Amino acid sequence: MREVLIPGVNSKKKQMCFDWGPGEMLVCETSFNKKEESKTEPGCPFIYIIRKDIDVYSQILRKLFNESHGIFVGLQRIEEELTGKSRKAQLVRVSKNYRSVIRACMEEMHQVAIAAKDPASGRQFSSQVSILSAMELIWNLCEILFIEVAPAGPLLLHLLDWVRLHVCEVDSLLADVLGSENPSKHDSFWKLVTILVLQGRLDEARQMLSKEADASPSSAGMCRILGDLMRTMPVLSPGNTQTLTELELKWQHWHEECERHLQDSTFAASPHLESLCKIMLGDEAALLEQKELLNNWYHFLVTRLLYSHPTVKPIDLHLYAQSSLDLFLGGESSPEPLDNILLAAFEFDIHQVIKECSIALSNWWFVAHLTDLLDHCKLLQSHNLYFGSNMREFLLLEYASGLFAHHSLWQLGVDYFDYCPELGRVSLELHIERIPLSTEQKALKVLRICEQRQMTEQVRSICKILAMNAVRNNRLGSALSWSIRAKDAAFATLVSDRFLKDYCERGSFSDLDLIDNLGPAMMLSDRLTFLGKYREFHRFYGEKRLTDAASLLLSLMTSQIAPRSFWVILLIDALPLLEEKEVVFSAEQTYELMRCLEDFASRRPVWREPGVQRIQEDVENTKLEMLRLALARNLGRAIIKEGSLEGS
Repeated sequence: MREVLIPGVNSKKKQMCFDWGPGEMLVCETSFNKKEESKTEPGCPFIYIIRKDIDVYSQILRKLFNESHGIFVGLQRIEEELTGKSRKAQLVRVSKNYRSVIRACMEEMHQVAIAAKDPASGRQFSSQVSILSAMELIWNLCEILFIEVAPAGPLLLHLLDWVRLHVCEVDSLLADVLGSENPSKHDSFWKLVTILVLQGRLDEARQMLSKEADASPSSAGMCRILGDLMRTMPVLSPGNTQTLTELELKWQHWHEECERHLQDSTFAASPHLESLCKIMLGDEAALLEQKELLNNWYHFLVTRLLYSHPTVKPIDLHLYAQSSLDLFLGGESSPEPLDNILLAAFEFDIHQVIKECSIALSNWWFVAHLTDLLDHCKLLQSHNLYFGSNMREFLLLEYASGLFAHHSLWQLGVDYFDYCPELGRVSLELHIERIPLSTEQKALKVLRICEQRQMTEQVRSICKILAMNAVRNNRLGSALSWSIRAKDAAFATLVSDRFLKDYCERGSFSDLDLIDNLGPAMMLSDRLTFLGKYREFHRFYGEKRLTDAASLLLSLMTSQIAPRSFWVILLIDALPLLEEKEVVFSAEQTYELMRCLEDFASRRPVWREPGVQRIQEDVENTKLEMLRLALARNLGRAIIKEGSLEGS
């Protein structure tokens, strides 16, 4: 657990209150003192937000999250038909891809740490480099032991590569020594040769000894003998077909020859060469003398195995690992968290490795991806958690939850939830509802994700939020579009009323393209149907399709879907049609219009007091009287026309 210091807060004197959120916690001081005192002391007036996963806000680590996301998704799609060597090779390749991403981030972080102008920032970046280095070290070891599953012989070769990869100072030292005028006289010459021998880089060590032999004739013979011992040391190379038994026999003969040279005091005249010979014999005291050059106990372990137990079996690794740790620390210090993780790996205790990493590391990225990979290797099948999800799914859910705390990385979290078969869907629904829809573009992304996964309730919720935002901004067309998409009849009615209100005030419709192309969507609510049909009436009238316009207007009044407040407008809309030269309304339709007019007139409120409403009522009365006259004239014209048609 990481301790977070909150500036200005004295937790020893005041009680704290807090509230957990999905990805962060709110913390503040309360007015209660821990000790019962009557006096009140000024406290901290602020509320602090403590984020659970602060690593998601690191610019460099975001690259780690982005790059590894693609590897993760690719791993989930590995064909199940692949078995045996082909599947194993593919899983190893995936593991190496993950490690390459870690190393790339580590190198970039290192460059940033060097370039940092602020010492505090430099220390922070350097600390992050150390964490990434430890992550890559652990992952590499897990790759060797759990994914490669290297047998005795090749196992040691993998462990040597593992140590060489993570103890890389020797390369710069080698370049420095070889770049000098007289390498054998360089201050770090013997230090370099010793490190090369400790890492099993005997060919390079021989080349350095040849330079010493050329520069110092007195030690040339000893250098040649030790160089021959280095050259003849039996090693199981990848392309070699010899068996382990043959290797052990050859190694035993070689070891005896090294011992004979030491007993014969062949190198007595040169303490450096004698020390190198003791190291090659696997002498523990000689190895421990080189503690500073070994740096750590696991380097000591691999060097010890190389020169004492080159054919060590995987099952015996934990014995040598524990004894190497004890010998190297010598009781002077306690093991660090990294030491415990590596020991658990050498003991082949996968669950302990994951547990220790979860405690030691500051985010869930490492354990989530490593566990997922090991699960694909069929190594975690038997380990289920008591609350219904297996370990892989639990860790992926935690990691994805952390991603959802970030304003853009949440999009990566969606895929992690997708590949959690038990609880992923439910978790995605809960988290996606909490995403702040700060822009319409972001809302569209969230909406597309929900629609692809048939998350009906979330789609409706998002569309409704967008519709409400559009109404607040007076973008009625957008609001209507979202309410239709949400299939929200009540909100569609509300927006339709706003359209009709705007029409009453301005005498024209906005967003004509949308209203003209409502199609079947207009059936969502009666008010939306009325809006669409009323606009259609105006279109018929504009196109001089007067008969169609008259029929549609009459049906809008008789169908009872028009709001009461709009009846007077519909009745007045009939006036131009009634005044046309040609008779548009039939006698029967005119009678219907008269009935609608009288029905409306009988239900109107009467304003007895003078005021604006009274003036409006007088205007409406005038229009309605004009309408009565027009209806009467039209009725006479319609009866005459229909009578003459019957007579003919």
